[in-house]
Amino acid sequence: MALFGALFLALLAGAHAEIPGCKIRITSQALELVKQEGLRFLEQELETVTIPDLGGREGHFYYNISEVKVAELQLTSSELHFQPEQDLVLQITNSSLGLRFRRQLLYWFFYDGGYINASAEGVSIRTALQLSRDAAGRIKVSNVSCQASVSKLSAAFGGTYRKVYEFLSTFITSGMRFLLNQQICPVLYHAGMVLLNSLLDTVPVRSSVDNIVGIDYSLLKDPVVSTSYLDMDFRGAFFPLAQGNWSLPNRAVEPQLQEEERMVYVAFSEFFFDSAMESYFQAGALQLSLVGDKVPQDLDMLLRASYFGSIVLLTPAVIDSPLKLELRVVAPPRCTIKPSGTTISVTASVTIAVAPPNKPEVQLSNMIMDARLSAKMALRGKALRVQLDLRKFRIYSNQSALESLALIPLQAPLKTMLQFGVMPLLNERTRRGVQIPLPEGMDFVREVVTNHAGFLTIGADLHFVKGLREVIEKNRPAATVASWAASAPPPSTAAA
Repeated sequence: MALFGALFLALLAGAHAEIPGCKIRITSQALELVKQEGLRFLEQELETVTIPDLGGREGHFYYNISEVKVAELQLTSSELHFQPEQDLVLQITNSSLGLRFRRQLLYWFFYDGGYINASAEGVSIRTALQLSRDAAGRIKVSNVSCQASVSKLSAAFGGTYRKVYEFLSTFITSGMRFLLNQQICPVLYHAGMVLLNSLLDTVPVRSSVDNIVGIDYSLLKDPVVSTSYLDMDFRGAFFPLAQGNWSLPNRAVEPQLQEEERMVYVAFSEFFFDSAMESYFQAGALQLSLVGDKVPQDLDMLLRASYFGSIVLLTPAVIDSPLKLELRVVAPPRCTIKPSGTTISVTASVTIAVAPPNKPEVQLSNMIMDARLSAKMALRGKALRVQLDLRKFRIYSNQSALESLALIPLQAPLKTMLQFGVMPLLNERTRRGVQIPLPEGMDFVREVVTNHAGFLTIGADLHFVKGLREVIEKNRPAATVASWAASAPPPSTAAA
């Protein structure tokens, strides 16, 4: 009975789970590029390591080591990989740190001081970032674990008191090595919890696309990590800005990601595009009016000839008034994605009227237009762009079959008007594109679009157009030291 109850609850939870409209997969192919940029950032962060002054007494000798600075980091071996439960793991082994510090020695009344270089050998660092969804639906670094150790530290002392320093070197280098071990992990914790999260804050979650609609890229659950990829499920839903709480139920096929050959894959379901078109429809943006000179001259002449009988019955003051052609979408357009291509079906009303200035319009005809558009998707930078082309078109009357026959001569000129007058306006809007949830400073390159039944996928590579340091410095939160010091974990307990 308990087993049946558990199974029922699992099925109930699955039935209410929201289907993603957009999915993104980051594969292990991307990690080499990310590692190269990340190591440059790590080197710069480790240069900020602050090591406390080290002083002591041995017999009649008093010594003090201060102003310790990391001069350089030489990484001999490093690896970045995905790991279930820990998400992203960076491992550095057999590396070295170049140090520079100030030495001071006092023996009775004799004093010696100066600066000296040292080398920390056998530097090993293992840090793991755990990624999760926060309350706002944004991906965040939720935890950083770290182990760090320095196996050996040596300094080349010189000068008059070289022998004395060599005598004291065991105390000095052991103390410095211990302090260095204690400082590496807090720096990496701050880099992950504060600085990398400031980078992830640049990923759009709920933002405007234009002055009419917005896009919701809320993460629906924590990222799923395997040994070869990281998958993220996003809501991927548009909404009218004037109706911020409006949402369209997602009943589309869930997009699937199977490939791992490219650095990144993005999948969009039919719902993603349907929600965009429904949002514009709800906002009243899917309509167009052409009056007077805006109506192509050839079409104006044809319309006047076609409706000559109705026009001559009007009053003389109205006969020569401008014509008005109004297109209004009567139902939300729908997207259909098949392996053969992507199409958008549109049904609109076409109203032809005489529009005398400062007087009520006189309707001549009202007809229904069915159009089918082909849609070609492409990624440019971080933007998904759509190129539309009119493929099929027909007009008919919803009043009588006889009137539909009378409309046949208008089919060709109206299609031409749509092709050369309306489609460029639509493509001007769709060419601006909608941003994909990717951090600032990264773009897609060399994309390949593949259509499936009910969804499409785009495989691409990543390119850093800005360095991590540049983006993080631009978005660095104020007073970062205060924000992380209180919650920073204890220093690494690796061997000192």
